[in-house]
Amino acid sequence: MKLTAVLHKEGDMYVALCPELDIASQGYTIEEAKNNLKEAISLFFECASKKEKANVF
Repeated sequence: MKLTAVLHKEGDMYVALCPELDIASQGYTIEEAKNNLKEAISLFFECASKKEKANVF
């Protein structure tokens, strides 16, 4: 499965957004923001219902 990550700087932090899932995270570095987004996406799939997962794709 491939998902998009859009990163931009906001103040002194980087924001990472996955538009397909409408999940965002942040970090003080690009790498930290990407890793935090990966963790948030992983938690979504771990906790989401079958119906929520089906609506993703």
